[in-house]
Amino acid sequence: MNEFLPQFLQQLINGLSLGSIYALIAIGYTMVYGIIGMINFAHGEVFMIGAYVGLVTLTAIGAAAGLPVWLLVVIAVLVSVLVTSAYGWAIERVAYRPLRGSPRLVPLISAIGMSIFLQNYVHLAQGSRDMPMPDLITGYLFQHEFANGFTVSMSNSRALIIFVAIALMVALTLYIGRSRMGRACRACSQDMGMANLLGIDTNRVISFTFVLGAALAAVGGVLIGLSVGKINPFIGFVVGVKAFTAAVLGGIGSIPGAMLGGALLGITETFASAYLPTEYKDVVAFSLLVLILLFRPTGLLGRPDVEKV
Repeated sequence: MNEFLPQFLQQLINGLSLGSIYALIAIGYTMVYGIIGMINFAHGEVFMIGAYVGLVTLTAIGAAAGLPVWLLVVIAVLVSVLVTSAYGWAIERVAYRPLRGSPRLVPLISAIGMSIFLQNYVHLAQGSRDMPMPDLITGYLFQHEFANGFTVSMSNSRALIIFVAIALMVALTLYIGRSRMGRACRACSQDMGMANLLGIDTNRVISFTFVLGAALAAVGGVLIGLSVGKINPFIGFVVGVKAFTAAVLGGIGSIPGAMLGGALLGITETFASAYLPTEYKDVVAFSLLVLILLFRPTGLLGRPDVEKV
């Protein structure tokens, strides 16, 4: 027991930080699906572009420019949010809006094509090698050494990821619940046609969800880049698939569900890597998804679709 508890606590911390990144990206999936019933499979590449924009910004400023670390991080995040928000808006206008009345398979193929395009676009522009991120966020929030010599710690970078993910989820939930645009989003998710008849600019609402999802992905991209210390053009595909899994696991269409699904997936992956051979981590994670969907097809916090007559 004395040996098990420290390792358990450390893996729990690691899993929560990984799950927070999944959750930030999963919110983008869940908002787009909740309003227009489609999956934006280019969303993972938006996350990757956000990380690259953060790297370019920090390189342009100069990590050793004499500015405080918190200001460097804030500038990198803000610039990344602005650029990736433009990408989110463009993806909706190019890959979704012209195909909105088409069968669902058509925009799905379009989104996959956009994903491949963005991945190869960054690949050609930046190369396929790993790019190092500046080591800005150093130190530990806490460290505790147990009697058996095992040290449980939480780095400041991981603590920042968890804090930002929770804060953004709470702020977004309040915004969707209480703001005028939030009410418009909920109206569109309930009945797009009726919302249009009532005077809601549904095109504006849909563009807003793509922009907001891209902004959240940008935050995740910069933070995970600073935490891991390197990025490449292919990180978006893997993380995007995992984030989509987290959205389905928690109940796609539910913002708290995206957070819960991300946390569960991150913890499951981390514990599987720690106590099983590393190659089994994805097997365990997706097995959990299959089990939950067998007994609760709408996910943990999802609501069943109500057929409108």
